[in-house]
Amino acid sequence: MANAAFELKGKSVYVAGHRGMVGSALARRLAREDVRLVTVDRREVDLCNQAAVFDWFARTRPQVVFLAAAKVGGIVANNTLRAEFIYDNIAIAANVIQAAHQNGAEKLMFLGSSCIYPKLAPQPLREDSVLTGPLEPTNEPYAIAKIAGIKMAEAYRAQYGSDFISVMPTNLYGPGDNYHPELSHVVAALIRRFHEAKVSGAKSVVVWGTGTPRREFLYVDDMADACVHLMKTYSSAELVNIGTGEDITIAEFARVVAAVVGYSGEIAFDASRPDGTPRKLLDVSRLARLGWHATTSLEDGLKRAYAAYQAGMPVSA
Repeated sequence: MANAAFELKGKSVYVAGHRGMVGSALARRLAREDVRLVTVDRREVDLCNQAAVFDWFARTRPQVVFLAAAKVGGIVANNTLRAEFIYDNIAIAANVIQAAHQNGAEKLMFLGSSCIYPKLAPQPLREDSVLTGPLEPTNEPYAIAKIAGIKMAEAYRAQYGSDFISVMPTNLYGPGDNYHPELSHVVAALIRRFHEAKVSGAKSVVVWGTGTPRREFLYVDDMADACVHLMKTYSSAELVNIGTGEDITIAEFARVVAAVVGYSGEIAFDASRPDGTPRKLLDVSRLARLGWHATTSLEDGLKRAYAAYQAGMPVSA
């Protein structure tokens, strides 16, 4: 059934990918729950290494698993590291899901990505749009790996009765983001670019693409709160989108970021760079029916993200 109470209190909870932006937000949110948080550094356990993962799970036996570990990046990273993105992400999903099953985990949440939806799927994107059309070519390997993880969770639920669920976060930003100049997502890339332009006194900043694509952005701590809410209240094979239900053009978004950073120069757009999917807005009606809504405004979230960037918080692995 879709609504099913699950008690987190007193459980050992493993956050896979706890050093990344998403995983660290989950760890912050779980600190408010009465749980025993379990993490392991990837220098000790490489989640792409099946034997290492199986051995660690057999010794640790976490009762609850948030599978937030992934190899992630923006358009350039997705399009150039195609083999790494499909191999690493399929390996992580396969190893952790099987290990959780083998060692009696009570519940697992797999975190997907909104890029799993077809490039031209009807907007806003409904959960039942998965596998109804071709994917965006630039991030197809990553999307296929994420779809494989979703289908694994579904299959283990169907065959073994495992309480494994999947969620689809929209574009995320916040503390712990990856600010690499070429391999980052759009929010981190723009924060860094506008900050450096402000410091150097640059008269203009070039933003990749035409500025016309529409995107939805969710503050990562809101995402973590939604995940904990769903872990405690949701149990079904169907995906659940996690987002705000509102979108903005990249051009408008760039202006908001510039204002938050305090950059007052010109903003130009390089139309020779790829735009990616024309629009990505999630239908969050299922999440709303399950009793959760985002609470952090875009401007407030960006202020917190910029403060974290200025404070030099570690970038995601």
